[in-house]
Amino acid sequence: MTAAPEKPETDGNVLVDVEDVAVHFPIKRGVVLDRTVGHVYAVDGVSLRIERGETYGLVGESGCGKSTLGRAVLRLEKPTAGRVVFDGVDLSGMKGEPLRRMRRRMQMVFQDPLSSLDPRQSVQSLLVEGMRAHGLATDPAATDRKLRELLSAVGLPSTSLRKYPHEFSGGQRQRIGIARALSVGPELVVADEPVSALDVSVQAQVLNLLEDLQEEFGLTYLVIAHDLAVVRHIADRVGVMYLGGIVEESTSDDLYAEPLHPYSKALLSAVPVPDPVVEDTREQILLSGDLPSPADPPSGCRFHTRCPWRQPSRCDTERPALRELKPGHRVACHYAEEIRDGRIQPHEVVAQAVDPTDFGDRDLTSAG
Repeated sequence: MTAAPEKPETDGNVLVDVEDVAVHFPIKRGVVLDRTVGHVYAVDGVSLRIERGETYGLVGESGCGKSTLGRAVLRLEKPTAGRVVFDGVDLSGMKGEPLRRMRRRMQMVFQDPLSSLDPRQSVQSLLVEGMRAHGLATDPAATDRKLRELLSAVGLPSTSLRKYPHEFSGGQRQRIGIARALSVGPELVVADEPVSALDVSVQAQVLNLLEDLQEEFGLTYLVIAHDLAVVRHIADRVGVMYLGGIVEESTSDDLYAEPLHPYSKALLSAVPVPDPVVEDTREQILLSGDLPSPADPPSGCRFHTRCPWRQPSRCDTERPALRELKPGHRVACHYAEEIRDGRIQPHEVVAQAVDPTDFGDRDLTSAG
């Protein structure tokens, strides 16, 4: 049995409290009658807290479940188990009109700015749509003034209101997506890979824009990314996900200075350092094998099939709880202290072949 994860201490200023959330997608088979033959364990027992005004970064490989977790926080995906508490209100069983009203306070910036914007609608129509849905566009003059202020806040001219998404560059379209999220006055913004589709020079502009808007409007961010440099730039605290669970959580500075989980060590060792002397001498950890299937995750520690510090006594059989090793730094590893102190040395990992089971042709796109 998996031990319950230790919850971090807070000062009562928590905006989002995710408690042991799981999102499992059924795998259906059959021509006439669909039958469930298994589940994709996209998110499997995640607990975290986001305080007001902070930026929480969520990182991990593609397919680890970070996007699904972000959608579950907004109730775009209904959790299979666990609770999502927003400002003291449990969203887990909420539906209908109460959930629609609550969504005004929670908005999302999607990964692909082109596909998330309706090409048949002008920018003005895109921005007004959400305002009308929440009863915020009753006065035409005030609405027009609000739209111009929104565009100014995201660095676009007011003439953009009459244009359509295809007339903008990728960075400008992402700014429109951010303006649309801000149009209803949210408190929480979930940004799912907000700069991954943009050029490097434009990425910096959008990240700086997000920081400026956070200061101006008092926003709280959940930023989902696989680019560790992006997360380091913008996040106050970082959670590292692997195969549906969080394996490490700490402040951004602590994580980059001293990662304590083997998976976090491997991720950070892959980030190049712009100093040839340091780059040639620092430790580099190359993981063997591919990410296991979320439809058939390994027993025990999910990372043990690729871990250079794997120990046969507990890693294969007991899933580690997310526990606090030092104030504000939680790690899900049985031997984190021994690895940190050098009492356990890394060894070579033999890549294991994946057995093509009956789930070999499943669609796992929703597990990212």
